[in-house]
Amino acid sequence: MNNLGVFSKIKDGLRKTKEGIKQQIGGLLNNFSGVNEELLEELEELLILSDVGVKTSGFICDKLRQKAKKDKIKNTEELKSGLKEILVEILDNEEDLNIHSKPSVILIVGVNGVGKTTSIGKIAFNLKKQGKNVIVAAADTFRAAAIKQLEIWTDRAGVDIIKQQEGSDPAAVVFDTIHAAKSRNKDVIICDTAGRLHNKKNLMSELEKIFRIIKRELPKSYIETLLVLDATTGQNAINQAREFRNVSNITGIVLTKLDSTAKGGMVIAVKQELGVPVKFIGVGEQIDDLQTFSAEEFVNAIL
Repeated sequence: MNNLGVFSKIKDGLRKTKEGIKQQIGGLLNNFSGVNEELLEELEELLILSDVGVKTSGFICDKLRQKAKKDKIKNTEELKSGLKEILVEILDNEEDLNIHSKPSVILIVGVNGVGKTTSIGKIAFNLKKQGKNVIVAAADTFRAAAIKQLEIWTDRAGVDIIKQQEGSDPAAVVFDTIHAAKSRNKDVIICDTAGRLHNKKNLMSELEKIFRIIKRELPKSYIETLLVLDATTGQNAINQAREFRNVSNITGIVLTKLDSTAKGGMVIAVKQELGVPVKFIGVGEQIDDLQTFSAEEFVNAIL
């Protein structure tokens, strides 16, 4: 798909967010003939309602005040351009997946129900399209039907999967997958993980065990740890991100279900408040609907 086609898919997928944010900002700006404090306060409130978050909305409007003063912005169209620049600046640290070692490892974490399994299938599909030879570890062995669901998605993506019985040791599945990757000359290993165990301590212990196995068996491989978040849960997703960041080194965010929410502003809050780059956004249910995140395309799509 060419860049124009990708942008069109993102724009269509963000339709609800665009309708929410763009129409409200447009309506607000039309009510003012010039730029003043009342306009900026109302804009801040609007951003908060769009799930950008209190802290991030305040940061954006403070930056906008400074920009308006420095650049002597007088009209609302210039203010809108200034807002776009600030949003792109916040979001614009685009980082490609670090999959330069062979094999590279992508560890997928997140609570149950956020779209981890589908995201793994879609990432595998994307990588295969790029010519990468992918293998998946079905290491979420605690959730009923997790392995079966993952098999369906790896089959759709056309990539290998290593599995054991439900209830098996997740680290053992990862160990088997690493050795299969070496013997089959695979480029990328994608590891599913449990979204919930009995408590946070168990989850942390399980993740630490998996990390130890990977580092021991693949000491020179980079581990890309992607946290999957459901955009429809808004600020709750940011709280989840804080929890997972406490137990593992998150290198990127995968935001799913952006096509199902009008509150896509939480993308901005995730990046500003957590300092973790958004690497993929999900804008549909098809296997090619997980798109590499682009700050400029995202801002253009919603504004």
